[in-house]
Amino acid sequence: MNETFSKRLPSSLPVLNVLDNEHPCSYLPDRTATMPLIYPGRLVDEAEFDHMLEHGLRRSGRFAYFTACHNCQRCEPTRIDVNEFRWTESWRRIVNRGDRLLEVRLATPTIDAARLSLFNIHRNTRELGSGDQDYSEYDYEGFLVDSCCSSTYELSYWRDDELIAVSIIDCGDQSISAVYTYFSPEHAKLSLGSYSVLKQIQIAEKTERRFVYLGMYVSNNRHLNYKSRFLPQQRYIEGKWVEFHERLEAPADP
Repeated sequence: MNETFSKRLPSSLPVLNVLDNEHPCSYLPDRTATMPLIYPGRLVDEAEFDHMLEHGLRRSGRFAYFTACHNCQRCEPTRIDVNEFRWTESWRRIVNRGDRLLEVRLATPTIDAARLSLFNIHRNTRELGSGDQDYSEYDYEGFLVDSCCSSTYELSYWRDDELIAVSIIDCGDQSISAVYTYFSPEHAKLSLGSYSVLKQIQIAEKTERRFVYLGMYVSNNRHLNYKSRFLPQQRYIEGKWVEFHERLEAPADP
């Protein structure tokens, strides 16, 4: 295992395989993404997962990965220190409105017709599929139900017994990592993407976890640059976590 991998992975974690993974970039046009896929030899425990997040890794299905793109460093893993997070009046309004209208359920991830339909509606409405076919049950399970982490959960959001949003999260000893969130476009006024992030921050506070990891920030991607609104935040740049206290961009609302 080369030095790049050895620094990012805990020494206690066995690795079965590392796969080269080059594909058209999902975040920026006309670019090739390089994301090595790491297949752990067993489930990653919570302390090990903290180490991986701390060193810029993410999780997708049964694989962990990080970006290793040639001549491009636009993808910046992003996290919130919940002890420093600024609860603005706008954030409090979103939470209070959501808490008043919605029921939040915590469970292990699952797949059914309602979830699959909502996932594909969200994906197509927000043009996230690049013309690809809808996800099948097999695709969804491999992406959001299967996990290499020992503590993966689903937050589901319900309004009058209707499923309107789902968030998949991974948990470490000191962290929560937002894997993916999808929601109904018919309930855009509830700011469900932001509401889900804020609920994860609240869960971290209540469980005495320090960080909420928001995934990749890409300034030129309208689906990812909204994350700059959550302040202060830290971004993993050239192997170090760099603090940002002000929003430099004017991102779209999720």
